[in-house]
Amino acid sequence: MKILQLSNVSKTYGTDSHSVTVLKKINLEIKKGDFIALMGPSGSGKSTLMHIAGCLDVPTSGKVIFENKDVSKLSEGELAQIRNKKIGFVFQSFNLIPRTTALDNVQLPLIYAGVDIEERQERSKKALELLGLKERITHFPNQLSGGEQQRTAIARALVNKPSIILADEPTGNLDSKTGKEIIKVFKKLNRDGNTIVLVTHDEKIAQIAKKIIKIYDGEIV
Repeated sequence: MKILQLSNVSKTYGTDSHSVTVLKKINLEIKKGDFIALMGPSGSGKSTLMHIAGCLDVPTSGKVIFENKDVSKLSEGELAQIRNKKIGFVFQSFNLIPRTTALDNVQLPLIYAGVDIEERQERSKKALELLGLKERITHFPNQLSGGEQQRTAIARALVNKPSIILADEPTGNLDSKTGKEIIKVFKKLNRDGNTIVLVTHDEKIAQIAKKIIKIYDGEIV
């Protein structure tokens, strides 16, 4: 089953007199169960591609089809619904709210989705347990190690049972040992049936994916 298709996607920033084309006619297809590593040096366009794939940005030209819907024809509200219910995001900087517990951080997408308090607490606890954080659910981010913070962020990405998980340099702020542990988590999640796109510049990390796609100067090579 096809989850996401990008057809001739280009992205240009700036004005007619001074513009920069970051992506050039990208074609990419992501199917259910895929584990794709998107590789490229800094400035290659991989993060812009991730933002477009995650409905955080729209292309200048070309089409993005998410589960048979043309994203360019959706309102901002409809895009927000897709981001909340269909896409799990994991970022390099964890993006946890400092003054709330691990449990409350994981619950956030469910609050936006209007899930009642009992169900969202139960689902959030299960997600944290799945990530080995059963004993840490009442801890605040500053009481968690870097690896635990990233696993909390992964639990938050998983809690809405998304169609796809987009992870942008998820090991970038971690030491190599902790980074390896986080990559094992993604490998297990994929074995469990989750579709994952992982942005990385690290060849060793990319090797665990089923498919590696390299991007240079805004083009897939």
